[in-house]
Amino acid sequence: MQKVKNRWLIAASAVGIHISIGSAYAWSVFTNPMVDQYGWDTTQVSLAFSIAIFFLGTSAAFMGRFVEKNGPRKSGMLAAVFFGVGVAGSGLATMMESLSLLYIFYGVIGGTGLGIGYIAPVSTLVKWFPDRRGLATGLAIMGFGFAALISGPAAATLIENVGISSTFYILGLIYFVVMTLSAQYLSPPPEGWAPKGFIESKKNGTSKIKADLSQLTANEAVKTRRFWMLWIMLFINITCGIAILAVASPMAQEITGMTAIAAATMVGLLGLFNGAGRLGWASLSDYIGRPNVYTAFFVIQVIAFFVLPFATNAIVFQLLLFLILTCYGGGFASIPAYIGDLFGTKQLGAIHGYILTAWALAGVVGPVLLSRIYDLTNSYNMTMMIFGVLFAVALFVSIWIRTDIRRLQEKQVKSKPRVSRVATKA
Repeated sequence: MQKVKNRWLIAASAVGIHISIGSAYAWSVFTNPMVDQYGWDTTQVSLAFSIAIFFLGTSAAFMGRFVEKNGPRKSGMLAAVFFGVGVAGSGLATMMESLSLLYIFYGVIGGTGLGIGYIAPVSTLVKWFPDRRGLATGLAIMGFGFAALISGPAAATLIENVGISSTFYILGLIYFVVMTLSAQYLSPPPEGWAPKGFIESKKNGTSKIKADLSQLTANEAVKTRRFWMLWIMLFINITCGIAILAVASPMAQEITGMTAIAAATMVGLLGLFNGAGRLGWASLSDYIGRPNVYTAFFVIQVIAFFVLPFATNAIVFQLLLFLILTCYGGGFASIPAYIGDLFGTKQLGAIHGYILTAWALAGVVGPVLLSRIYDLTNSYNMTMMIFGVLFAVALFVSIWIRTDIRRLQEKQVKSKPRVSRVATKA
């Protein structure tokens, strides 16, 4: 008999990949040293990160089919090669003081590794955890959110001791090794496998887990209305979240009068809530359902964004931002399980890749939209109000998608008796 792998070690392997690629969130650690050493401006250095996020979304979309066809092990190893070369190649780019090479290595090559590595373990985790989809994907994607807490201080220490270029070489090698080793254990469950007691609970009717609404291919999924509803919800959640992350410190100083040091401390804590929200909200979604979680995201954020401009008390302001960041992270972690609920696991990786194009676009739109509005109004107040309106739109979509879900569930219920009658006559 085939030996079945430990699904919790599968989850740990997924975390290994995500905690490596999630180091991209620590890119700002390199900004000031590069500006000081090479004379580049902040915008030029930040552009490398923006390109990487854009290629994360686009490569996830284009490589989703590769992940489904070749499996998580080969996909994880390919991600290790791209991301490792991208980070190590950035050392060559900085050694040659070439911005163009930096954009190619970190932005294009590293970003492609980000996209493949992000989706590679997810569809596998959903198949290993049919009973706890949210928890499983939340664990992996939490690793992505928390990665900066490890890689940020490590990169800063290395830059101080060995220089920028050598730091990229060392980190590129470490990420390659960690991702390659993690990928070796990744594999889908054997055909027909299910957790202990899962099949029995479904047969005797004690299971509280609802059946997937459908089993669609990626091409079939994108032709449905509910796919684009998910896309819009994720796009709005990321657009506003990324914009908040980009200006959290100056906004806190302007609205509450916080000192620069206090605001910087708050920014560090935002990373904690971003990561905690990924695990917390995704785990909660296993119990209250993905539709309820997404509706909760938008109810919370509609209120928070309309209150933020008037939250002159530093504690209240920070609590609102922390709450927003949990929803931002939770949106990333809950979406794979939501996709599985609506479209099944047949081509979940490919569908997830298509959905992540929302991230690629939001990474560009969010900061640009915020800066444009701020330049016109010279205040963050109007920006927060506009974001509040966007979340009201997302809230409407989160309620609208429920009508589609109910319609499909009713269709499933109606089709079951007809099947049983045919079987009886036969």
